[in-house]
Amino acid sequence: MIKRNLLLIGLTALLSACGFQLRGTGDVQFTLTELNVTARNAYGETVKQVTETLENNKVKVNAGAPYTLALVNEQETQRSASYTSSAQTAENELTTRLDYEIRGGSKNLLLLNNQLEVRSIQTRDGNNIVGSDEEMAQLRQEMRRDLINQLMLRLQLITPAQLDALLQTAEAKAQAEADAEEAARQRQAAEPQQSPMEIPAQ
Repeated sequence: MIKRNLLLIGLTALLSACGFQLRGTGDVQFTLTELNVTARNAYGETVKQVTETLENNKVKVNAGAPYTLALVNEQETQRSASYTSSAQTAENELTTRLDYEIRGGSKNLLLLNNQLEVRSIQTRDGNNIVGSDEEMAQLRQEMRRDLINQLMLRLQLITPAQLDALLQTAEAKAQAEADAEEAARQRQAAEPQQSPMEIPAQ
């Protein structure tokens, strides 16, 4: 027990030194001051909590921001992790995944994309199905909070200068691709078009 406590203290000190603050111990520091937030499920709980967390940490969330955080896909899965002697599920492994992107520029170009994942084990009580379902719902809420905490930590490490540099690179790539497509179109237009062969009537 003493070793475990010392390990937890050491990890807490290490994370604090890196600028990470545990949930409930203080505000997360962002260098981004403005961000748009979109989601496939625009009225879902995740995008609502992400928006609230950003605003609570002095990040203005509005559609006119130069960069957009897009929550493109959130998926919850469940599988049996262990079974009882009567072949009933004893434990469920719950997984929540979130795919997100950061986009910017007038053409909404992709700058960053990544995936977050949280897993948890729920013990299933065959004699109390209702209680187990309520426990699962609560566990899902806790997993969502953990997922959002991970996302906030990722966003905390991103600076406007980094996004500006990524945007310049993305715009240069998009322009090069557009120029290549236009050159190919012009080459094709300049090539003589063959008329269909006419077969004399017999």
